[in-house]
Amino acid sequence: MHVGNRWRSPAAFAAVCAALLTGCQSGPGGGTGGDRPDGQAAAVSPAPARPSGYGAVFLAVDECSSFGRTSFTEVSCAGERAAARVVARHDGTARDGPRCPATTDFVLHISEQRPSADEDGDGAVPRGYACMRHLQPPHPGDPGGGGGPRTIVGDCVYDLGDGKVRETACDGSGRREPEFKVTKAVDARSECPASTALYVRLGGTAPVGCARPV
Repeated sequence: MHVGNRWRSPAAFAAVCAALLTGCQSGPGGGTGGDRPDGQAAAVSPAPARPSGYGAVFLAVDECSSFGRTSFTEVSCAGERAAARVVARHDGTARDGPRCPATTDFVLHISEQRPSADEDGDGAVPRGYACMRHLQPPHPGDPGGGGGPRTIVGDCVYDLGDGKVRETACDGSGRREPEFKVTKAVDARSECPASTALYVRLGGTAPVGCARPV
């Protein structure tokens, strides 16, 4: 699950300020602070052998992956094995690279390997990451969905203590009931409405999330 740090508003809670850069996760539920390193998708490698012909680059934008987070292949998006589509693809690591789109469901981390087929014939697939969107619902990356590598406006969280919160589904279908909902993203805490009870670090161009009790 996506775990992050939070700030309490002076009116209701003690202020807490901390930054968290995140990557991805294996289960439902997200947390504050951008892309997560704690598990929406474990760091994995492409399968030693994969079908060729789906694209010039392994898991390029608009290509599809099979089911699985620890073992996966690139497959035809029209096939029955297709589970998710690439909405963005970057070299390097998610920690240091561009952020995934806001409604990304999960991230696949691609370790540098030498499969039998690759984009340029040298036997190597560069290290990178693919931002994935399920072909079918549910979409945990949607606002209120309870997961995804980013926390966005419309998401709900609950308090973990020690200055941390974790994302959960706003409809109560997650393991924990929602306690706060992010209603606005702003540049600074002073721009949040008076009803704000929690400040959530979102990152990006509007890094502060204003959350109210639910």
